[in-house]
Amino acid sequence: MESEEIVGCSPVMGDEMLDEREVQGIFGLRRRGWHVKAIARELGVARNTVRAWVRRGEGAPRPGTGRPRVLETHEAWVRERYLAGVRNGDVLRQELVERGIKVSLRTVERCIKPVREAAAALDRASVRFETEPGKQMQIDFGEKWVDIGGERAKAFVFVATLGYSRRSFVRVCAGLRQRHWLAGLDEALRHFGGVPQTCLVDNAKALVLRWQGDRPIFHPEFEAFCRHWGMTPRACRPYRAQTKGKVERSVGYGKSNALGRLSFVSWEALEAHLVWWMREVADVRVHGTTHERPIDRFAREAAALRPLGEHPCYLHVRRFDRRVTGDCRIELDTNRYSVPYHLVGRTVEVRLEAGELTVRYRQEVVATHAVAPGRHVVVEDPCHLDGLVRRRIHASPVPSPSELARPLEDYEAVVGGASW
Repeated sequence: MESEEIVGCSPVMGDEMLDEREVQGIFGLRRRGWHVKAIARELGVARNTVRAWVRRGEGAPRPGTGRPRVLETHEAWVRERYLAGVRNGDVLRQELVERGIKVSLRTVERCIKPVREAAAALDRASVRFETEPGKQMQIDFGEKWVDIGGERAKAFVFVATLGYSRRSFVRVCAGLRQRHWLAGLDEALRHFGGVPQTCLVDNAKALVLRWQGDRPIFHPEFEAFCRHWGMTPRACRPYRAQTKGKVERSVGYGKSNALGRLSFVSWEALEAHLVWWMREVADVRVHGTTHERPIDRFAREAAALRPLGEHPCYLHVRRFDRRVTGDCRIELDTNRYSVPYHLVGRTVEVRLEAGELTVRYRQEVVATHAVAPGRHVVVEDPCHLDGLVRRRIHASPVPSPSELARPLEDYEAVVGGASW
């Protein structure tokens, strides 16, 4: 019978070759009273390997191979390159080759695995920041399909949430254009009755053009809007939307609760329902994080908001500079409006006020149009092309109908009479 004495048994080179399931099998059979020889025979491994694992203990970490790691002295460099943005293992392998270090892709992948896991955990992790009253407002859009008058339609839901009180403003817009963001913001400020210090947004192209290093480059129109109201714009870092988690939760709550019915008689009925919902449901429910009603916390936050007073609405008058294209038009919000042909290539001032678009050149009004609803609409005044059309006619005269209808006798006289 085999002795169970294992004291003094040293690990062998084969014990680190077992996978996790085999190691668990050793200790599972051991707990059931199996001897080392029987376990080795059952699992098909060497007895010395089983003895080494039993001696080491069930909770002990697995030993290494003892072989020196090729990238051991370069781990700091690999980590630095990975955190700098070189996330592809093969690209890192190519850079190592350029440094005179030839390794396999598998070796590089093993080296960056713990760095990748740590970075992924950091991306998932978030810290909840509580803001002071009147400090911050977060805005975002959500989408949901609803039934309007028996027809299926997509509702674009604009949501603004105050950081301290969690009081939210919700409205449905016709799209995600910049004018819809600004209109939603304007109505939100009037709903709250004041202006917070900062406005935190995502990286929508209508608001943020791009990032330059660690600094967001905001759209000039959005910057002008914030400057008009005295707010400071802020943007989440790319792929870090959880930074504005308060409004993210509000968007989800609005879509699931306010739009939970899915069917409405008309868009007007939906808008009226949202007004009722904000007042009777969202403002007075106990918030899961603050454990207070948003309307009660808003009573403490309202005093910290900058009063609106008699401040004019930014959207009443909007000004833009546009260059006239070769087809005698300017573009605004995807729609195109005609201007006199002699301004092609010139930069003109466009002013929107009360649904009317006015085009000025050197302080002189050169065109007026009603603002077109919808998208990709062409609005044209035929008078803007009058001079251009006449000039083309004079340059290329077209024969008159009388010349085209000349009688055959005239041609016969030229050739000396009929030939038949």
